[in-house]
Amino acid sequence: MDASDRKRWLRAVVLLGAVYFIIGVAFGAFARWSASNSMRETWNRLAFLASGIAFSVHVFYEHFRLGNSPRTAASHASIAVAVGAFALALKANIHDLGSASGYRPRMLIALVAWPLLTAVPAFIIALVVAAGLTLRGRST
Repeated sequence: MDASDRKRWLRAVVLLGAVYFIIGVAFGAFARWSASNSMRETWNRLAFLASGIAFSVHVFYEHFRLGNSPRTAASHASIAVAVGAFALALKANIHDLGSASGYRPRMLIALVAWPLLTAVPAFIIALVVAAGLTLRGRST
């Protein structure tokens, strides 16, 4: 892997991490502004759908554009997910600092837990998808 390839995948990881963060914050705000529980649920489902689309685009980019192996594509996609989750956990910690009940030190656990709880399943899903794309490419 040369320096330009490293820059391309790293740029994609940072960009997609920011996309996940923006989706989480924006759709969370839309859900908060909703008057009914069903509308809040709709916004949450739309956030999940938007994140899934971004995730799929990232896996396809890693596989088709960068030509990475399934394991590499899965690790890059899961790193982007972890970056987004870390940014959301950091925002939650900062928000908790200004809450009426005061900052709860256990919120620091989110800085580690949220990236792990999202990156591990993301890695598995991306690995299965990228391996499927590789197998499909070989059979045609």
